[in-house]
Amino acid sequence: MPRTTVFVVSDDFEVIERAKNYFSPLGVTVNSFSTQNWREGMDNSMFRNQLLTGVPALAGGSMTVEPRGNVLPFPGTNTTAVVNDARVSTMNELESKAIENAISQFRGNLTEAAKALGIGRATLYRKVKQYQIDPSMARKKRAA
Repeated sequence: MPRTTVFVVSDDFEVIERAKNYFSPLGVTVNSFSTQNWREGMDNSMFRNQLLTGVPALAGGSMTVEPRGNVLPFPGTNTTAVVNDARVSTMNELESKAIENAISQFRGNLTEAAKALGIGRATLYRKVKQYQIDPSMARKKRAA
């Protein structure tokens, strides 16, 4: 069974302790580094090799993670540097936006939009009514 490891790079001792308290009961190993130690370590090939021993090739690497990359904030923290939008969209908002995009892409043709979304035409009609989406706006864009 593979072991799960979380690397926490932070100068905030409280964040590191919260990560350890959160992940320890789940059987996850938490390795913590200060930002300075992490940078120095990534410049040292022996440190990188020791750090990545046993880490699958797809998950390991020596590249620096770009801001807003594949970094998830620790649960309960409010870090705007990592996440573009601090508010999480609801499923209804995501579904509504997907429906609007499909209707717009197919220029108001609800039958084709339903096929693209993988739902039935009647279901799409019901959801258009539920989310108060006006497909005629997409048809007007087509005419213009």
